Amino acid sequence: MKRLALLIPLVILLVGCGSKSDTSGGSNTTEGTTTMDCVIGGDKSKAKLANLDESKTYDIVVDTNKGSFTFELATTTSPCTTASIAGLVQKGFFDGLTFHRIVPGFVIQGGDPAGNGSGGPGYSTVDAPPQDTQYVKGLVAMAKGGNEPAGTSGSQFFVVTGANVGLDPDYAVLGRVTEGLDVVEKIGALGDSNEQPTERVEIKSMKLQAR
Repeated sequence: MKRLALLIPLVILLVGCGSKSDTSGGSNTTEGTTTMDCVIGGDKSKAKLANLDESKTYDIVVDTNKGSFTFELATTTSPCTTASIAGLVQKGFFDGLTFHRIVPGFVIQGGDPAGNGSGGPGYSTVDAPPQDTQYVKGLVAMAKGGNEPAGTSGSQFFVVTGANVGLDPDYAVLGRVTEGLDVVEKIGALGDSNEQPTERVEIKSMKLQAR
């Protein structure tokens, strides 16, 4: 099976993006999960997890210079990961960053403040994915280092652009694309043989929406 290092971890889930979320954030999460419970490494003072209402469904709208796409957060499957990413979105962490790695037919990866696959938010969370997780087109997951536990994540995320890329269940599930898959596919075509973008693909903004 393929494995992705921190540069491109791909995991996408077929379940868990439902109307009910058991994620939380801020100082504490719904279902009693706290920031201290979620953060497993780095500087915990940098972790400002979003306080997500378990009765609502949350979407993140990603506006890029190549168009926009939306993905629904998998709050039930990954409460710590989704609360962390939502918190980063709320403070504008991703605005102005790029998709620094593009592998046609595989994934697009962004969310790195360093722009080279080595950066993150200064802390990490963990949500081990279900063993039957399949990384199929439109799934959004989190990248991690090869020596980190399954489901570890910082800020780097990827969107699967291949039909089924055959990854092991090592990458925390973030959600699934619900709108703008054509934009994801367009971005996914902008990679060369070295997995580098052939054009700058910038994240102009990421916005959290509840419904």
